Amino acid sequence: MKIGEIDNIELKFLDVKDYQELKETMILSYSTMPDDYWKESQIESLINKFSEGQVVIKINGMLAGCALSIIVDYDDFSENHTYSEITKNYTFDSHNNDGDVLYGIDVFIKPEFRGLRLGRRLYDYRKELCEKLNLRGIAFGGRIPNYHKFKDELSPKEYIDKVKRKEINDPVLNFQISNDFHPAKILKDYLIGDEASSEFAVLLEWDNIYYQKPSKKAATKKKVVRIGLIQWQMRPYNKLEDLLQQVEYFVDAVSGYRSDFALFPEFFNAPLMAENNHLPEPEAIRELAKYTEQIVNRFSELSISYNINIISGSMPEIKDEVLYNVGYLCKRDGTVERYEKLHVTPDEAKVWGMQGGTDLRAFDTDCGKVGILICYDVEFPELSRILADEGMDILFVPFLTDTQNGYSRIRNCAQARAIENECYVAIAGSVGNLPNVHNMDIQFAQSMVFTPCDFSFPTNGIKAEATPNTEMILIADVDIDLLRELNRFGSVRNLNDRRKDIFELKKKR
Repeated sequence: MKIGEIDNIELKFLDVKDYQELKETMILSYSTMPDDYWKESQIESLINKFSEGQVVIKINGMLAGCALSIIVDYDDFSENHTYSEITKNYTFDSHNNDGDVLYGIDVFIKPEFRGLRLGRRLYDYRKELCEKLNLRGIAFGGRIPNYHKFKDELSPKEYIDKVKRKEINDPVLNFQISNDFHPAKILKDYLIGDEASSEFAVLLEWDNIYYQKPSKKAATKKKVVRIGLIQWQMRPYNKLEDLLQQVEYFVDAVSGYRSDFALFPEFFNAPLMAENNHLPEPEAIRELAKYTEQIVNRFSELSISYNINIISGSMPEIKDEVLYNVGYLCKRDGTVERYEKLHVTPDEAKVWGMQGGTDLRAFDTDCGKVGILICYDVEFPELSRILADEGMDILFVPFLTDTQNGYSRIRNCAQARAIENECYVAIAGSVGNLPNVHNMDIQFAQSMVFTPCDFSFPTNGIKAEATPNTEMILIADVDIDLLRELNRFGSVRNLNDRRKDIFELKKKR
């Protein structure tokens, strides 16, 4: 299936009603072992024992992939265990809610949906489940389906070493290693009938660095969201494909750190105006607007492929013959949301004839509600206060400033928004020079993540900051539950202490 044909991607718990589709998917996925598929009674037993461990990915309502797992007391099994032993002869009676390791029973992707990095989503879910349940790690026996081609000349250990050195391509093992699983040992006679792997498997493990030995002390579960900011270097590009290649490079980089969001700056695509520098500025930016639809489609594809929510910064767009400054929130579930710059700067209006939009709202995401204000809009406190009333936890601000005093306005106002609205604020801008693009010749930026100022947060209200005027990415974790605590128990409570008896704020449209 092509990415452009995807309308919706869902990660759901496996239901017994999915069995017939699950069976068909498994047969297609394991073409060399067509008779080895789970029986309906086994799937029903697995769901009854541990429903959270059984998940599927559905694309446009069709089952595209599945991951099955149990919890085991790892010390109960020898280092040389078999698949039959770990599953208690396929009954899953080995599952133990009080165990300490999440053991992967199966993962498969329907062939027509391969190449969309769906396996990565399933593994990310397992990691998050492992952290949520406070288990010390994940383990499973990984197949090596290409080993039969080399079994007469290489031992399993030699084969794995060559795969790790990229001398041999084993797509399954390469995938596991790239997802932070490390080979622990070779398992002999692991899965009877797996001729492609010569019945060998690699015991693969992932360690939960957040694991804490269980205690009787009360603990609060935290929701941590990882933000990736792209401090974008303005440089010449000969064509749109070159710019999109750089975009994918950054998306790949921040998603490699399992970021939940990637934030691009305002007008990051301005270098494409260079080819129209001979035109008057209003005409040149309208030529740039012709690329917007293609860029948004590509962002949406990348958000799906790399399993990350992308905030596209902003781009010029013509709607009903009016020029706007807009951006798109491309979610990893395949949906796309549009946001507008409401207050255009005097320069945008004078030089380009740009008009302000009218749509202001918070967006629901798989990491809670977020707001997005483009550059100048963050200097108007009413906007972010309305978003805070709608439940916003994180405010994203893509910006573009040419001088340091312009940047200081954005920075200082963004930090004020974090304090007064008890939220996190992330700002990302562009750096460098564009000598061949009128009205876009110089840039100044320092991307940052701001927090409220209270005991649970940095004393200066700065969670993370990039190096000024240097192309780079900035990764930061923000804890949403700390905002809830601040709202109820903070030294000051800006939202709760508002004097609504003497003033109010509301949207007109």
